[in-house]
Amino acid sequence: MSKEILINIESQEKRVAVVSDGTLDEFYIERPQDKTIVGNIYKGKIEAILPSIGAAFVDIGLPKKGFLYMSEIETAFESVDISKKAPARKVGKGEEVLVQVVKESFGTKGPRLSAHIGLPGRYLVLMPQEAQRGISRRIEDEEERKRLKAILRELKMPANIGLIVRTAAVGKSRQELQRDALFLMKLWSRIEKTLRKRKAPSMIYEEYDLTLRVVRDSFTDDVTKLYVDSKAEYYRIVRFMRTFLSYLSSRVEFYRGANLFEEKDIERRISKIFDSKVFMKSKAYIVIEQTEGLVVIDVNSGGFRKKVGQEEAAFKVNCEAAVEIVHQLELRDLGGIIVIDFIDMERQSHRREVLNILKKHLSCDRAKYDILGISKFGVVEMTRERIHNTVQSLSFQTCPYCHGKGRVRSALTMAIVVLKELRRFLLNNRSTRAVSLAVNPSVADEISKDKGGLRNIERQFRVRINLAPSADTHIEEFKIT
Repeated sequence: MSKEILINIESQEKRVAVVSDGTLDEFYIERPQDKTIVGNIYKGKIEAILPSIGAAFVDIGLPKKGFLYMSEIETAFESVDISKKAPARKVGKGEEVLVQVVKESFGTKGPRLSAHIGLPGRYLVLMPQEAQRGISRRIEDEEERKRLKAILRELKMPANIGLIVRTAAVGKSRQELQRDALFLMKLWSRIEKTLRKRKAPSMIYEEYDLTLRVVRDSFTDDVTKLYVDSKAEYYRIVRFMRTFLSYLSSRVEFYRGANLFEEKDIERRISKIFDSKVFMKSKAYIVIEQTEGLVVIDVNSGGFRKKVGQEEAAFKVNCEAAVEIVHQLELRDLGGIIVIDFIDMERQSHRREVLNILKKHLSCDRAKYDILGISKFGVVEMTRERIHNTVQSLSFQTCPYCHGKGRVRSALTMAIVVLKELRRFLLNNRSTRAVSLAVNPSVADEISKDKGGLRNIERQFRVRINLAPSADTHIEEFKIT
């Protein structure tokens, strides 16, 4: 399998695409004004405690206060002097706490915070405030889990420092994991020094930007090439890889062509991310509709033409759709509550198989998820962790014409509305003897079709009406003068 990472650097944004055998698997955007704060560590000050919801608002120096659960506050340090832990106790307003951002701000909500600090490396996650050590649940091979547990016990680390082994550690040696652990300990030591110098609220540690995060998390052994079209970024990546991935440095290449994404046929594929309708190989399709807190996905047979019975056709389309749905969830980074409406299937075995396919492909997803099951109507309810703002939310704004409705009034509807408003205008301006009516050309056509409409108004109000079609006028706009 050919797998490539493509990094495009512009003055106003960074874009990363991960492509496997010609399929766009992952796509990310980062802009200076929208740079993620997930992973950042702050020295915060408790602004308010709300016992009714078991949470507190923490000032971390950003416009929106962070949200932190009380259960975490009560086990946090007595102060942000990390030299010792305090016994669990109630914490009051105005006290300082060390927190990490685990979820981006959404809408009016501030960032979600955690008092459990985690520093991700290439193969390990360091938890400096906890003694817990373990293996990622996504590593399922029991022999590999035993091997990694043995390595964890052998690592030269303070006993009170916690470690979690990441999936990227599969097959890696003790030396590689030890090197990663020592790097993270040095990083934590620098954070400790910064922590003692700064007053709350302030940022203590900033997570890597998009480029370095992707190199750390996605540049696995199966990646054949990483292309980057910025020389400065190329050198930065190579320097970073000397710490984590020196053996893969030869796979990094500075792209000298004119347009990396265009010449690799990525621009065309990116444009399809924003389509609500996604066609599959069988010519069946899925429709994805997103609201602020809910994603609805509908499966349709569309142009599916195989000569099989209705039940078998529904089963085949749903199996194909289950794979594509997981791909789209990851590609678009959709989260929150997700409702999937598969085509109805009568057989319980078919419904169970579709659900198993969905779960199998979700098991490779980095985001946390929870899936309830499948109803007899083919409806699946699930949740998926939403950490960052979606590519769509970064790339689009609410339509100034339809204001997010996704529809505008038809020309006929507007023709009726315009004539009603014209009557109201003339009732309030009885002395008027001539009016001009500026409307969109399609609305003017509908008004003209009703030959008696304007004539009746002219006779009733003894006024002359000039219908003025204007191509610059939006279909829902009109002007009476």
